[in-house]
Amino acid sequence: MNKNIINRIVSVAVFVLFAAVVSYMLPRRTSNFAYYFEKGKPWNYDLLTAERDIPIYKTEKELQSEREQVLETYTPFFNVNVSVRDSVLRQLGESENMQRLSQREQEMVTEAIRGVYSTGVISASDYERLRKEGIKKVKLVNTKHVAQDVQTEALYTPKSAYAMVAESVKRESKVKNLDLNTYLVPNLSYDEVRSEKLRNDLSASVSLTRGMVQKGERIIDRGEIVTDETFQILSSLRIEADKQTVDEKQSWLSFAGMVLLCCILTGMMYMYLFFFRRKWLEQSRNVIFMCLLMAMIFVCAALVVRFTDISVYIVPFAIVPMMLRVFYDSRTAFFFHLITCLLTTMLLPTAFTFVMIQVAVGLVTVVSLKDVSVRAQLVTTSAYIFLAQTVVYTACMLATTGVVRGIDWQIYIYFFANTLLLLLVYGLIYIAERGFGFTSALTLVELTNVNSGLLLEFAQRAPGSFQHSLQVSNLATEAAKRINANVLLVRVGALYHDIGKMSNPEYFTENQSDGVNPLDSMSEQEAARVIIGHVSEGMRLAAKRHLPSVITNFIACHHGTSKVRYFYNKYVNAHPEEEVDVTLFMYPGPKPQTKETGLLMMADAVEARSRSLTNVTDESLKQMVEQMVSAQIADGLLSETPLSLKDIEVVKQVFTDCLATMYHHRIAYPELKK
Repeated sequence: MNKNIINRIVSVAVFVLFAAVVSYMLPRRTSNFAYYFEKGKPWNYDLLTAERDIPIYKTEKELQSEREQVLETYTPFFNVNVSVRDSVLRQLGESENMQRLSQREQEMVTEAIRGVYSTGVISASDYERLRKEGIKKVKLVNTKHVAQDVQTEALYTPKSAYAMVAESVKRESKVKNLDLNTYLVPNLSYDEVRSEKLRNDLSASVSLTRGMVQKGERIIDRGEIVTDETFQILSSLRIEADKQTVDEKQSWLSFAGMVLLCCILTGMMYMYLFFFRRKWLEQSRNVIFMCLLMAMIFVCAALVVRFTDISVYIVPFAIVPMMLRVFYDSRTAFFFHLITCLLTTMLLPTAFTFVMIQVAVGLVTVVSLKDVSVRAQLVTTSAYIFLAQTVVYTACMLATTGVVRGIDWQIYIYFFANTLLLLLVYGLIYIAERGFGFTSALTLVELTNVNSGLLLEFAQRAPGSFQHSLQVSNLATEAAKRINANVLLVRVGALYHDIGKMSNPEYFTENQSDGVNPLDSMSEQEAARVIIGHVSEGMRLAAKRHLPSVITNFIACHHGTSKVRYFYNKYVNAHPEEEVDVTLFMYPGPKPQTKETGLLMMADAVEARSRSLTNVTDESLKQMVEQMVSAQIADGLLSETPLSLKDIEVVKQVFTDCLATMYHHRIAYPELKK
């Protein structure tokens, strides 16, 4: 199967998967209330009237206050266990210490204990709980189920009961010997069931509503501010709407509508690439990268909206246009950012302010990154994005509310956090370059630094070839500007296209200063093999130094499948009767496939040939350029590039003009006469 067809099938599959992921994250409709509102903010919908009588529900604060008032009358129930008193008196009477007391003392102790238990002894933990809850009365229920109200302060704990008995007897030393702590136990037990029922009944007696909105009554109209009272009425409408179960069919139809919108927006992405950027659509890695990037941001937004109370503005949506602008172009970056934002609006209850902010963010991003040259621009762009978000949000709030208090100042904190998260772009660019084989403009700019890395070594080991590369870079760059090719890519490709000559610089005439050419001592086939070898050697060096594949491509095809004409012609002339194996004198290729590589091949041949001209004039330069480019066309070396005949004519004219400037005549300086 054709490779392009396979890539298109993969691309379509990726778009389908993207739509499926987005659809999965979309919320299902669970309420019949279709309005979103905030206190102090304007109403964004048409006039709203009550469709039927609606009760106005109290706020939680109101309910809490009324429940607290009602619960002030709450008296918990405690059951009285009469047998406890009798058991305590019996055990105490049988103790040896009790028997050592006189009859009068025994009667006093017994009477004091009876008095304590007749009032009631409660556990220390229950007493502390009653005190903390501020309960002043309790109901004591006897065995006949008769309840009696008793002041909480009148009840005894085992500790206070001991003190009461000791004080009644007035002979504390003898009471201590009785070890009453062992015998005095609570006779009142908390009746949780009856008490909680009473508490719940009291709470339930508080009405949840106050007043009524009558059918047909006007509630709020577009542009009006949602006041406290209106907010409570709207909340009541939502509560009543939530009580009505959403029909299953209605829920599915609502979800199907959102899925259809998702598919439409995904289809728009595909159509954009198909009509305007088809070359990217035919490379599935581009589609995978774009959809993965958008899905990542959308899923983050969905998770924030669904599972947190954090504002969606904390999500760094600008990552999409920043990344796409670095690797592609401004139009694509803005379009896909807009699609991401439109998909996100399906997660939000209201979208006007969000869309306004994100449109501004997208424009600021693509404008500020129009010419990406240094990584510091990403930080500057992040600052511009923060400023844009702040200004547009403030403008939207003032326009819709007309008051400063309508601004949610916490949103600015989210904008700042958003800006910090945008710094993740540095890591994402590196991941994209390594994972997808992309080369950003930032990386290309770094590769143009001739004072470091491979280019510095190239200049030191093969200075003539390096100067040739610089001249080729100038020629190709000027031509690229005129035919709308990638200027930066051409510049970098030209600088590195001959790095293979570093291995054996002495075999190339531009590096020979003593007039001795080692190739003269070789046969034509051996000499051709040495010259051709600089391509494979360049590929080896590029792989060793981890140059991007787009630059390696320039090295591989800057000669295409052309012949080493000098040695080929020399061999044919020396062996007129012999059938020549042309492949021994041909570069391995491939032929150039892009405008940029085609430009480099032409510039390389023209610049090298210009050095051999003995009589440099405008006319000779023009004839030379015409001859060299025409020969390449005749050999079919440019047949696989998208260069048009018009492009080639423009390129030839640019080459002629540039070479004329390089070789322009200088006037002779007069000598001083003595």
